[in-house]
Parts: sequence; structure tokens; C-alpha cells
Amino acid sequence: MAGRILKLCDSLLTLFLALVLLVLGAYAAYALWDNHQIYAEAEDVQAALLKIKPVVDEDGDGGASFEELLAINGEVCGWITLDNTNIDYPILQGENILSYINTDVYGNFSLAGSIFLDPANTTDFLDAYCLIYGHHMDEHKMFGDLDLYEEEAFFQENTTGTLILPDRSYTLEIFACLLVTSSEEAIFSPGQWADDISGLLEFAEDNATYLHEETVAALRADVAPQILGLSTCSSEFTDARTVLLARMVPR
Repeated sequence: MAGRILKLCDSLLTLFLALVLLVLGAYAAYALWDNHQIYAEAEDVQAALLKIKPVVDEDGDGGASFEELLAINGEVCGWITLDNTNIDYPILQGENILSYINTDVYGNFSLAGSIFLDPANTTDFLDAYCLIYGHHMDEHKMFGDLDLYEEEAFFQENTTGTLILPDRSYTLEIFACLLVTSSEEAIFSPGQWADDISGLLEFAEDNATYLHEETVAALRADVAPQILGLSTCSSEFTDARTVLLARMVPR
């Protein structure tokens, strides 16, 4: 009798373990499928938007194609491109910092979110220091490619980009790559540099992983210097952020 009970217990344990493995396998399969859907959705949205990407005309502005973007979402305020990366997206600005963290340009829920401008900045990008954010994603999605600039060779060889606005555009000259905490006020309180960016330049010189000193010198010589910051999450340490700083040169 005891032997039968023991055998039954063994059978039940085996069945239980099989069920656990089945559930874990199903969950893993779902997680892989769900992750694929997130990246596929981000890719589809970008592909659709690239078809109506503003083209800089001879006068340096974004042309009529901004009308198509604004028809999709009236909170589109610009378009950012970094050369030799997959960073090529519209920029939005919502009522607060959370507005576009999990919302795409169409207003739909999306874990990929959107590229967005700090609410402390004005949408005309006339501030001395403007800051934009994007999720860190693998497969070169959103601001995942900011990681590329953490490699010295890539940083040294890739220094250009474009910021397109409805009425004008800028050439971007990337001059600093930094790794900071999300509470770093020098980076994440753009309003403090409204009148003078010298403190921001000093912070970059003291803390950048890599720096183009000639571009910093050019900024110091500018009559009305402007800097664009790009920020995304990093896995280097708890609460880490990868940040690029670029000189904004009117076209």
C-alpha cells in the first residue's frame, strides 16, 4: 500500500513539474512574441513617418511637409536626424514629461513612446539649451543608437546631424558624450542655461566621456550659441543616462 502511495506521489510530482515547465515555456514564448510586436510596431511607425519627413529646401526650412505631420499630431515641433544612425524621428512636446513616454505620434499607447522635447523648453527651439528624450531600445530603435557614441571611434568619426523645424533648420555638430544620473541638474534642468550656457560647457568639459574641444571653442565664440541635448536610459549603473550634446548651427 505504501508503495502505491509513493508511486502515485511520484506521478503527481512529475505531472506538476511538467505543467510548470509547460506554463514557463508558454510564458517565454509569449514574452518573445510580445517583445517582437513592440519592436515591429516601432519600426512600422517610423517607416510610415519617414514617408512624410520634411525636406530642407533652399531657404533652410522644413517646407510644406510639416503640414502633413501637424495634421497627424499638432504637437509635432521638429524632426531630428543623426547621420549614420537610425535616429530619424519627429519630435513632439506634450503638457508634461510623461505625455509621450508611452504614446506614439498618432496618440496611441506604445511602449516605444515618442521622441519628445522637455516641457521646460519652448517649441520654437529658440532656447540656448534644448533637451529631447527617447527610449533606449535594441535593434536601433528610438534612441538606442546613442549607445554607438559610447565607442570612441564612432564618436570621433560621426559628428553630424540635422534638426528640422517648420520655419528653419540647423546643422548639428556633436561635441560631447556623457554618462550621468537622471538627477543631474546641469543636464536635466535646461531652464538654468536660458541666458548663459558657459556653465553647461564647463560641465561637459569636466565630465564628458568624449569631447570635441574645437566645437566647444566655437560655441564660446558664437554670439548666440545654442546646444541640443539628447538623452536616453543606460544600463551602465542604476538611474544612468546616456547624453549627447550638439552645437546647433543655423542653416
